[in-house]
Amino acid sequence: MSTGAAGSDPWQSLADCRRLIVIGTSGAGKTTLARELASLLGSPFVELDALHWDPNWTPAPPETFRARVAAATAGERWVVDGGYSAVRDLLWPRADTLIWLDYPIRVNLWRLLRRTCRRIATRAELWNSNRESFRLDFLSRDSLFVWVLKTHRRRRREYARLLARPEYAALTVVRLRSPRATERWLETAVGQWASEPVGQ
Repeated sequence: MSTGAAGSDPWQSLADCRRLIVIGTSGAGKTTLARELASLLGSPFVELDALHWDPNWTPAPPETFRARVAAATAGERWVVDGGYSAVRDLLWPRADTLIWLDYPIRVNLWRLLRRTCRRIATRAELWNSNRESFRLDFLSRDSLFVWVLKTHRRRRREYARLLARPEYAALTVVRLRSPRATERWLETAVGQWASEPVGQ
């Protein structure tokens, strides 16, 4: 684990956290962690995928997507799941904490495979009646597996470069490099939570 924002304590910052973003490659477990944190903090959970995808896997028009995100994060407290660059300017300047699930690509691909197989087998409904399918996930040029292979290294470099910018110097960054590191971090955060009142 590594943290940003010089002198910040990632455990204490969780107790004081009001606006948090969870980022990482597809399959890392962003949604699961973001939901847990939202429940812990008593904050609204905002899933960017749910705001981005219209029925039939049609992306929302950019202006519509931005308007949805702006409305969903208009309050003073939220936990956002996702790192869409199209709305980064709406979220990162307001966030106080960013959790980066920076796992090895083999971990992301294995987790993505398990998740995809489960969703296909159960016909799980995702956002706006969308469902994953064997054709979409394994035979399509839009496959998330192809996306992860193409973007994993680039996104890692991009995030590192962005987070080094002066405008994000006050942002507390928790960079977690394995699922086990994330488990330990969350266990410690929950332990701290037991003794730290929200927003105090």
